[in-house]
Amino acid sequence: MQRFNDFPVAFDLGREAVSIAPTNALAFRQLAGAAAMTNRHQEALQACAQAIKLAPDDPMLRVLMGSLEADAGQYDKALAQLGTSLSQGLPVREAFRAHKELARVLDKLGRFDEVFGHLHESARLAPALPEYSNQPAAQLLGMIQANRKGFDRALTARWAAASFLPDAPAPVFLIGFFRSGTTLTQEVLDAHPDVFVADEIGFISAIQRQLHQIDPTPQDTASKLRKLDAQGIARLRSAYWRRVHDHFGDSLGGRMLVDKFTMNTIDIGLINTIFPDAKVIFVVRDPRDVCLSCFMQLMVPSAATAHLLSWRGTAAFYSCVLDWWTHVSPLMTAQCIQFRYEDAIADFEGTFRGVFRFLGLPWDPAVASFHRHTAGKYVSSPSRAQVAQPLYSSSVARWRHYAPEFEPVADQLRPWIAALGYDQH
Repeated sequence: MQRFNDFPVAFDLGREAVSIAPTNALAFRQLAGAAAMTNRHQEALQACAQAIKLAPDDPMLRVLMGSLEADAGQYDKALAQLGTSLSQGLPVREAFRAHKELARVLDKLGRFDEVFGHLHESARLAPALPEYSNQPAAQLLGMIQANRKGFDRALTARWAAASFLPDAPAPVFLIGFFRSGTTLTQEVLDAHPDVFVADEIGFISAIQRQLHQIDPTPQDTASKLRKLDAQGIARLRSAYWRRVHDHFGDSLGGRMLVDKFTMNTIDIGLINTIFPDAKVIFVVRDPRDVCLSCFMQLMVPSAATAHLLSWRGTAAFYSCVLDWWTHVSPLMTAQCIQFRYEDAIADFEGTFRGVFRFLGLPWDPAVASFHRHTAGKYVSSPSRAQVAQPLYSSSVARWRHYAPEFEPVADQLRPWIAALGYDQH
């Protein structure tokens, strides 16, 4: 169930498993993981502590405990746990995670001068981890370059005047860059009774694979889309909705679907060509805070997150994606609203009233209590703990604590700081 991201069910099964096998350390470890992913911090800590009693020599459990203590706000305990684990020697994978977690803990404790030393050490260890080193990171950059060359207004607007079947309408797409505020936005939207959010499910990737099956030639995505007629576009739209219904069944009801997959930003040309009538929400945040958060955060291995393992790599990938977005957004027929994470923090109601107005939905005061709606459910983002709390402003301008560290990446970030209006902040 964890493998299928069904963590609430995994949590229930985990509790059954430990009652059946109370001396099985793996069962308690899995229970701890499922509890953590659904923001049940105390139960996660208790399960991990029991796993350690049963398998005291397992280094991974010690690092996991440090991570769980950090999630629960027990930063002094996490610092001691992780520091002791590193001093005793850890395998590469556990050491990589321990350095990342220590950086996060030291940041919370205000020991800012020590943070980047651990982040750079994690970057040094990362190439030894096959789950990251085997990712097609360079191929992803090539795809972005191909998209930049291949998509133009003639392609994105080609089917803008076409009529499509009502059973395959255009969803809303929520995109941005990692750690930009898309998870906060998703949870606010999902708290509205007329909205259903699909959280980081690769529906568009599946449709892209189907396009390549329809046209197995080695051409790029844009070239293949140019060869499709209206029937081919309708086929892809219908396939998208079949996958949605296969995944969610009747859960949607009559609610508006918001497809939140943050890095669908890279595929927005494909999305606009197939869904020229879509609405797009693009969330931005100070590039310095985005890159800092990305570098500090443990991410699920993927072709995209493989770029976030080093400081320079993080800034370079951010610049590449924003350059693509700046190029493609004027070519889009989809209606688009762009807003800043910082504005949502400073004026929550004003900002999100504008978002709901854009979606054609009435304001519902319940969305202001989105954190209560989020608590206890699985959120497919490292922000799961943050969005289960009321709004806070400590993540705004966090980069100032690390201003000297931005000198090596200043040339890459400076244009975006200015373009997004953060040069006065």
